[in-house]
Amino acid sequence: MTDLTLDTAHWQTRLEALAERFGVPGAQLGVLRAAVGVDDSSADEIDILTHGVTRTETGQPVTDATVFQIGSITKVWTATLAMQLVDEGALDLDTRVAEVLPELTLKDKATREAMTVRHLLTHTNGIDGDVFVDTGRGDDALERYAECLHAVDQAHPLGETWSYSNSGYILLGRVIERVTGGTWDAAIRERIVARLGLSRTSTLPEEALLHDTALGHVVGLPHPVPAPVWAMPRSVGPAGLVNATARDLLAFVQAHLHGGLGAAGERLLTAESTTAMAAHQVDLPDPHSLGDSWGLGWIRFDWNGTRLLGHDGATVGQSAFLRVLPEAGLAVTLLTNGGQAQDLFETLFRELFADVAALEATASFGPPEEPIDGPLGDWSGSYRGAALQLDAFMDGPHPRLRITMLGALAQLDPEPVQEYDLVVVSVEPERSVYAIRFRGGEAWSPVTFYRIASGRAYAHFGARALPAVED
Repeated sequence: MTDLTLDTAHWQTRLEALAERFGVPGAQLGVLRAAVGVDDSSADEIDILTHGVTRTETGQPVTDATVFQIGSITKVWTATLAMQLVDEGALDLDTRVAEVLPELTLKDKATREAMTVRHLLTHTNGIDGDVFVDTGRGDDALERYAECLHAVDQAHPLGETWSYSNSGYILLGRVIERVTGGTWDAAIRERIVARLGLSRTSTLPEEALLHDTALGHVVGLPHPVPAPVWAMPRSVGPAGLVNATARDLLAFVQAHLHGGLGAAGERLLTAESTTAMAAHQVDLPDPHSLGDSWGLGWIRFDWNGTRLLGHDGATVGQSAFLRVLPEAGLAVTLLTNGGQAQDLFETLFRELFADVAALEATASFGPPEEPIDGPLGDWSGSYRGAALQLDAFMDGPHPRLRITMLGALAQLDPEPVQEYDLVVVSVEPERSVYAIRFRGGEAWSPVTFYRIASGRAYAHFGARALPAVED
């Protein structure tokens, strides 16, 4: 038994009430209470609570066996594979990617020559991170994806700033394939799923469909609309295509909390690598969207001086959340299939961590109580990446932001163009922070304008560094 107490009846009631409030069709809430400071996980406890339906059209109830898409939490799994190869001496964090993939061609030749495995793990590679090219269903999907990167713009110079990079993690998956001699999917299956005895975790839709699976829903209140597709292309795999139950996801976390040992005693990583993955690597230019810093795969969060780890994930109509408090052995995950999942997560996790671990989360991001007036000034203009364009402009005396989805993602979004008021949070010569509130939501989202060393302006939004469009 652990020292943490969980009132499951209370949290079942709370999950149901909040999910109804925020229009979430179905959810799994998983809570791991692990014995701290020991390799043995026999005293650990995992509780799974469920709510709602897997899909609104059928009314099939969510159970603890329902498989959800964990989205970008997958990146922690891909990082774990990379660290296994480091443990085995087959790879090094400072190995140049071009040494492993000599055929790789990038638009920016300097990045191609200097980019390391560490740059991929820490999202500092600068390759535009939202290139979602469907390269087919074959085992060569990642190989073909890597070939496409020759035409992709460099969002920022290598190591100059931080920008969330799906592309970088897909490329890391290709590195793993070259080193292991098999597919990324096989590496996940053989090196993580099999070692930990995970019974409902997979990467391919034909594997997931052997189980009860949740379908994503888009738009949301008052009537959630089933997503137009179930999953993203296979080429996205290392960045976001693990499918799992909350129980399987927490079994993966168990190994990270117990020095790399799984519940059955199978070693996933060395203790040194689990520590390295959680350690500080780089600060974020915007500490409000995700965490304040990044490790090797893990996001690092500061809750009033207490360090947490975690990751979030979003696919088409599904959202997943994971927070880990290592010092208490507490890990909580929430898997959802639509609605205002972000609001559900923020409200539920704040309450749960306060109750179970007596830990108060950092105050939610938002504008100050006393409004700050001011024009956009030099921040007016367009900022663009492969999947997103922001246009910041003045509408009379009021700053506004137009958000336009681009490329493949625009085809999956029922509202690819949206406009919002920009509410001032802070204004400084080289960095200004604004807040927007998405329609129907309660949480505020930050939009940070800043300049890198070269003087070029960037908008940091949704964890992406979008460069100003220059004339």
